Amino acid sequence: MQRLFDLIPAGVTYIDLLAPPFAGHLHPVLAMGKALSAHYQVRIISTHGAKKRIEAAGLSALILPGEYDQPLLAVANPRYAIKSSPLKLYQQFRHVVGLLKNFADELEQIWQQNGKPELAIADFTLPIAGEVCRKADVLWWTSMPSPCVLESPDGTPAYCGGLMPAKTMLGRNWHFLHRKKVRLFKLAIFWLFRDAIRQTGITRLYRHDGSESAYSPTRILALSERDFEFPQRWPAALTFIGPALYTPALGYQAPPFKVGKRHVLVTLGTHLDWHKDAVADAVRVLAGTMPDWEFHFTDGNAAGDDNQQQGNFCRIPWVDYDCWLSHYDVVIHHGGAGIMWHCLKRDIPALVYPVDYDQFDHAARLAYSGKGIWLRGGLKKLEQAGALLREVVRK
Repeated sequence: MQRLFDLIPAGVTYIDLLAPPFAGHLHPVLAMGKALSAHYQVRIISTHGAKKRIEAAGLSALILPGEYDQPLLAVANPRYAIKSSPLKLYQQFRHVVGLLKNFADELEQIWQQNGKPELAIADFTLPIAGEVCRKADVLWWTSMPSPCVLESPDGTPAYCGGLMPAKTMLGRNWHFLHRKKVRLFKLAIFWLFRDAIRQTGITRLYRHDGSESAYSPTRILALSERDFEFPQRWPAALTFIGPALYTPALGYQAPPFKVGKRHVLVTLGTHLDWHKDAVADAVRVLAGTMPDWEFHFTDGNAAGDDNQQQGNFCRIPWVDYDCWLSHYDVVIHHGGAGIMWHCLKRDIPALVYPVDYDQFDHAARLAYSGKGIWLRGGLKKLEQAGALLREVVRK
């Protein structure tokens, strides 16, 4: 976090950090908040669903009064895959526009009632923070756990199934077409929802310099390492500060580790509920082929039921990465930024089973750098991953 401290302007005392309640967005903000709170007055702004974790981190919480948790969960955790389907992306965006408008109004009211900060750092999923900050004369920065999703005039585009860097003219042309496809889709969505979006104060999708108006023109904090990302021309505002890793300690039950056994953690994060039963079934099949190993599948649900043990397979509601991840020999994960960097920082071998969103782009970077194995081939490949698991623990 030293790189973050070096960026804070002189004279800043009060800093607000904003995030939705989901672990992949809230926990990096909490990590930054904990670090900054040693030298600044820090508050975390989120929804009711985040209050317990904010307080567990020892930070001050400003909670938006509206009911956001269930509507946001319905958007972020649908009962189907989004991938790159224009129709499903359209449906998802349609539901989120109204929530963003309410969020902006309540954020403005919170600052009027509780005082405004000198600097606001907002998760990249909250683009409306910029307009509220402009009206309140507050310096606005964006935090970005997945900088691979930023558009650029060159390089490898995101949300296209996990493309690798182009090595030929044909590959570069293919990437060019995908970049155009992504931009045209965003422009089409913006046009379709232009009246609703403009109510938030956002009047254009791209600035005159071509940068995306959803993110701060002053500073985008990339919670990644530059040498891990594929080469491209990054926005002028982007600064790599490294991963921000933290899990609030809420006293959850420890996973059932067994002495003398190798342990595998399988996680799809806190979303993707529509696919978790199928993946758990595939892991049971895999566990049956490796009776000398223990397999833990976590639902990523802190409010879930007790552990469910079946032979050498155990389904667990929640695993605290800070406390327990280092006890695992291998992790099979979905390519979420949080679990990816937790594994990389602890040098834990990983097999990557991407399902949706930017997960394919992370899988591509892990495979390209030799820091993970991309499981291509769906559930059948997962069921037959025994040889790969034994291979990675021998390295």
